Amino acid sequence: MGRGARHWGREVAHYPATLPNRPASEGVPLKTKTYRQHGVTVKEHRLNVPLDHSHPSGDQIEIFARELIAPGQENAPYLLFLQGGPGGAGPRPGDFKDGWIGQALKSHRVVLLDQRGTGQSAPFTTLTAPSETQELASYLRLFLQGQIVEDAEALRQELGIQQWETLGQSYGGFLTLAYLSAHPESVSGCYFTGGLPGLVPVDDIYRLTYPQAAKHNQTYFAQYPGDEQTIREVAAHLADTEELLPTGERLTSNRMRMLGMSLGGQLSYDQLHYVFEGPFVTVQGERRLHPQFLAEVGQRVSHQDRPLYAALQEAIYAPTSPGGTRWAAERVSAEFPGFRLDADPLDKREPWYLTGEHMFRSLFQEDPSLRPLLGAVDLLADSEDWEPIYDRSVLSSTEAPMAAAIYVDDMFVPRQLSEETAALLPNMKTLITNQCQHDGLRAADVFTQLQDLRED
Repeated sequence: MGRGARHWGREVAHYPATLPNRPASEGVPLKTKTYRQHGVTVKEHRLNVPLDHSHPSGDQIEIFARELIAPGQENAPYLLFLQGGPGGAGPRPGDFKDGWIGQALKSHRVVLLDQRGTGQSAPFTTLTAPSETQELASYLRLFLQGQIVEDAEALRQELGIQQWETLGQSYGGFLTLAYLSAHPESVSGCYFTGGLPGLVPVDDIYRLTYPQAAKHNQTYFAQYPGDEQTIREVAAHLADTEELLPTGERLTSNRMRMLGMSLGGQLSYDQLHYVFEGPFVTVQGERRLHPQFLAEVGQRVSHQDRPLYAALQEAIYAPTSPGGTRWAAERVSAEFPGFRLDADPLDKREPWYLTGEHMFRSLFQEDPSLRPLLGAVDLLADSEDWEPIYDRSVLSSTEAPMAAAIYVDDMFVPRQLSEETAALLPNMKTLITNQCQHDGLRAADVFTQLQDLRED
């Protein structure tokens, strides 16, 4: 398949000049603002790029990246950070001293890219996206790996960077593999943290993530035994009683299950326990859910701030899924006790678990921020015309040195598949650890360990 650029999906319709964030002055491709913050030089880059890189003369959008340069590192190599997601904006750091950014600034100039559709890079909103279903589906395709990679490549060229290293967290690792497949000559080295994707159909992904989610539920219930019964009671209550979230819609037990997303983090069990430590209140002799509980749950299960995450969650696996994704998480859930959508939460003969990174069709019906996307996401789920995004032949011959953190108990990116992908990459070194969860880059000193590993 060669080493040229990859572009995602079919030819799309022409969009009007009122496209959100279309730059006013298309004759100036790169604009940079420089200032000092907390002793670090900050450069804010804004670059005009095609909405669809396969049609470079068409509509334009503006992407944004923040470059950080510590004193004495003005000539240091560049490190491009690729955020998790899909639909995740680049970090907004504080004083630049702590965490992986502080460590990276000791040896690199760090570039924090807002992936298109997020942050200040043409932020996606249902208010300004196409309203016609087929148009919207085609539009959503333009916010996936292939186009993001071409945005990064355009930024590299405009900045005059010969090569840069990449650090991919979670979905950022998916982007890294796509980048290596399309432009291996642009990448001098890579770090992956919880982000080596399996190059397999989406059903195989979920057949591994559901057991991991079950394991995390079991560990959580062992740590807080009373919470299992509380969660069952809340779920049963929601089936019989109308409880409204602050946004006005009824809360269902299956939507509440999304709280299990937090189980994949370092301090997740404790945080979830605090959510469920007092969910009920008695009102005139009737048991109801406490308004504070509903407010907390509403904030956690809403996708108002990250609609692309929900809309594209399964589409990121589509290029490796012949026959389409077809709402895989919902289909596969029936295979695993504890995750059946129609299970009775009070029936102790089978477990009743919170879910993880699993998007059900019903969630798009229930969440007001996702309802306008349902028809388009249905089309994405049924589509079979996805172009390859990962080139095994290119990946297996890449010369870039790499290091990857693979988490034994990762709830979102299965260890087994990460190890298989790592074996495909000739200059890969792996750190396989049970000391971190999926957020190890933020919660632990993983980046430093990967630097040391790669230099050994």
